[in-house]
Amino acid sequence: MKRRQFFSLLGGTALAPFTVSPLYADPPDGCGVPARRDDGWPVTTLDNDKRIDRAALCRMADRLAALGDPNIHAVLVARGGRLVFERYFSGSDEIPGIFGSRVEHVSFDADTLHDVKSVSKSVASLAVGIAIDRGLIGSINEPIFSFFPELSDLRSPEKERIQLVHVLTMSMGLAWVEATPSTGDFNNDEARMHMASDPCRYVLGLPVTAPPGPEFFYNTGALALVSAIVRKATGRPLDEFARETIFEPLGITKVEWIRVKGDTDAGGGLRLRPRDMAKIGQLVLAGGRWNDRQIVSSGWIEISTALKIKATDNQSYGYLWWLGRSLHNGREVHWIGALGRGGQSIRIVPELDLVVAVTAGYYQDYSAQAFKAQYGVFSDVLQAIPPPG
Repeated sequence: MKRRQFFSLLGGTALAPFTVSPLYADPPDGCGVPARRDDGWPVTTLDNDKRIDRAALCRMADRLAALGDPNIHAVLVARGGRLVFERYFSGSDEIPGIFGSRVEHVSFDADTLHDVKSVSKSVASLAVGIAIDRGLIGSINEPIFSFFPELSDLRSPEKERIQLVHVLTMSMGLAWVEATPSTGDFNNDEARMHMASDPCRYVLGLPVTAPPGPEFFYNTGALALVSAIVRKATGRPLDEFARETIFEPLGITKVEWIRVKGDTDAGGGLRLRPRDMAKIGQLVLAGGRWNDRQIVSSGWIEISTALKIKATDNQSYGYLWWLGRSLHNGREVHWIGALGRGGQSIRIVPELDLVVAVTAGYYQDYSAQAFKAQYGVFSDVLQAIPPPG
């Protein structure tokens, strides 16, 4: 079975940096300085600005703005536990509606909810960790069919070996086709799963193509299983459980998470404000703590963001978290990522005490230039971080 090969859209390290042409020597007063809001974020000030090279970030942001519709929608940077840079743009976005999504031109700001696509998966990982910490889910090593006795007719000697850990590491060994844009022909399993009367039956009914465990193969269907498992274990849909255990403790008051066939769309469907995306990153960076409150155990943060399996584009995977490497001042640094189609990303760089949140609108753009623009924003942020000392 071949690994899926289109993950450059998630920001692989093989992509070239987005080269920025200088527009001016110094940033104007207030450029990118985060606004003080009653949302729990400490923010930087112009006279306390040693954490970043603001001029470099402003040049990057002005270049993006000068493109007219660059499809980068927001760039936020947190360092040392403070929000140090915040910039919003205008661009084309997919807006959910009764009959599917529609494309509109949107002027984004701090209050605009944004579709974070597969960033949702990493948030679901946090919810699984909380459920395990509370004893609601016994172990990541539980056989998957122990959660789905109603699907016992799908059991086979090969499928009996699938455990929750294989769901979390995208290594179930089931056939899955997802590497196509959403063109309306439904020629991918994600679309077919959403049309099925029972998404979990659809996923577990797929043919076995490899033993579970050894090989990474990206499968959004795994998150239909995660969502149902959380609901069965906690007695509440994933979005309600996450609201109580993650969003409310983080002070995230404006959030949407759609449901499909009664279960939360854990593979996507989550809409957050960029400042709240950055909170998720800061939570992970701080070992599960936010403002002196332990929200997720440090043990789950450590194990879920540790390398479990080699993935694609020189990246690795934990429990629904991406792991990558990038250059900072000629030195390799490691990052943890929640990455979603179209350029949505939360990247955490523990070595630099850094969180970078980006939203974008490249949902159907699989071109090399789009991939370069998406990863280039993160690369440019790294170059704006002063070296240690």
